[in-house]
Amino acid sequence: MSARAKTPRYWFEGPVPWHARLLSKIYGGAIALRMRLFRLHLLRRVRIARPVVVVGNLIAGGSGKTPLAIVLVERLRAAGWNPGVATRGYGRDDAGTPRWVDEETDPVLGGDEPVLIARRTGVRVRADADRAAAARALVEAGCDIVVCDDGLQHYRLRRDIEIEVIDGHRRYGNGQLLPAGPLREPAERGDSCDFRVLNVGGDAIEAGFGEWPMRLVADHAQPLVGVRPMPLSAFAGKRVHAVAGIGNPERFFDTLRSHDIAVVPHAFADHHRYVAEDLSFGSDLPVLMTEKDAVKCQPFATGRHFSVPVRAELPEAFWVALLDRLAALRQKS
Repeated sequence: MSARAKTPRYWFEGPVPWHARLLSKIYGGAIALRMRLFRLHLLRRVRIARPVVVVGNLIAGGSGKTPLAIVLVERLRAAGWNPGVATRGYGRDDAGTPRWVDEETDPVLGGDEPVLIARRTGVRVRADADRAAAARALVEAGCDIVVCDDGLQHYRLRRDIEIEVIDGHRRYGNGQLLPAGPLREPAERGDSCDFRVLNVGGDAIEAGFGEWPMRLVADHAQPLVGVRPMPLSAFAGKRVHAVAGIGNPERFFDTLRSHDIAVVPHAFADHHRYVAEDLSFGSDLPVLMTEKDAVKCQPFATGRHFSVPVRAELPEAFWVALLDRLAALRQKS
């Protein structure tokens, strides 16, 4: 049986329980106090000697941060930078121990998203609950720019550019703070970000004023056992088991359906730790899963298991604007 992701329905529709509204007010007060302490310099911010670009979101759960972080690293490297990625490595064991993450790192120790980023980009990845310490380690290792993955709320690390990623379908849900709604911070926080990227998935969702559309493209399936990819069109008209342990599993299922694939959905909690029995569905249908799930299922994969990579595509004008900002920072340093 799939372990369903437990996102409260009332985050996006329906009445909010009274106890959630009460806790939301307490949470909001704590956020306001923390921000005031930073403004009064009673909580210290750390600046490193290289530019820092933060990629994050305002809601709990997935919005497309990791695909954006991957393509950002690729574009930075193409522009002559030597980027490194600082990340918390959510859900990893021994989370208090800083760790270098590469493509061979066990996701249990490095975290699923850091291992995925390392595999896709080949750059230095540092997992540390203290993003400032991670950034310093990357600079000491020779990186001349730091991409902070999921670091919008980690104010201790000073940043030069903030990129907010917004789920084009869910946006800010009911607009309320945790736990009454999905917001980690008030929605107005997004107004202070330098760039706001709207994840439209593979759909024709219109970006609003000041938003940059990001399209996620999936066109092939990579076998977990073997090296030769298959086009997704090879699965058109066929039934498959679809596995997604991400913040919004339905987005992955809809991606497969858009390729005329008959999906038998299996939604797991975000960052779920898989065992072989999780993928025993009682039939020999192909099993298609997200890349984040695949890094954890590799040890017990068979010839029926496939990863479906996605690549993020943004308007060229976005990259021109971002790289121009970074070029100006490089000249100042």
